[in-house]
Amino acid sequence: MTPEDFDRLQALMASRAGFALSPDRMQLAEHRLGPIARREGFHNVEALLNTLWARPIGSLGWSVIETLLNTETWFRRDRHVFDLYASELLPALAQARSGRPVRIWVAGGGSGQEAFSLAMAALEQGVSVDILSTDLSRRSLEKAGRAIYSGFEIQRGLSARAMLRYFDPVEDQWQARPALRQIVQFERANLIDPLPHDLANNGPFDLVFCRYVLGDMLPDARNKVLEHLHGPLVDNGCLILGVDDKIDSKSFRQVAGRAGLFVKGSGRHQRAA
Repeated sequence: MTPEDFDRLQALMASRAGFALSPDRMQLAEHRLGPIARREGFHNVEALLNTLWARPIGSLGWSVIETLLNTETWFRRDRHVFDLYASELLPALAQARSGRPVRIWVAGGGSGQEAFSLAMAALEQGVSVDILSTDLSRRSLEKAGRAIYSGFEIQRGLSARAMLRYFDPVEDQWQARPALRQIVQFERANLIDPLPHDLANNGPFDLVFCRYVLGDMLPDARNKVLEHLHGPLVDNGCLILGVDDKIDSKSFRQVAGRAGLFVKGSGRHQRAA
């Protein structure tokens, strides 16, 4: 891959997805694009990129973008965040939302582990929830839809008790049980665009999780995403970011002593709790 190719990749990632591709990822980018080049019948990455630059093809461009995204996630990542959700946020919302499910949007939810972690806590407490999990990566969404994970992926964040309670063995892997899967809806969405109307109709949402997504985005794109997260969230609803995520927004105020927890200012929707 030439420096010129990498410059174009950076521009492609920024314009279509709002993500910053830092210079130190050039070698990683070439490594990740290798399988796509082979799958599409190109001799090497350079040939793939030459074709993409000469004849911009939507599907090929998105395949390149999705391959370069950081989609890593795992069950109950940052355990204290999920403990806060299970012990404080979920019970309060369940009481305030008597008569309807608690609505949750997991924005940039990857391959489903985060959404299923939230669903498990709800099942354990007998709280009715509807969870929408969106992501830009088709591959991640396909995995989430199958809800099949390796033993390593399960044990990375879940106890053996949780694994046996919520997953069934499928050959040498584990699949989420129907009671868990029916709570979560997986859909494709680009966070730099407003949430499509058919998905926004799942809201307004009481909680929005958008963890470890903003840190890889350009400042202008980050502001757009915050705006698009703000709209579908109820007044005083909670936005939960990664514990290291920092934002400069007048639309959300951070909760003192709670890393990654923000509250939306008041407006037209009813309050969350």
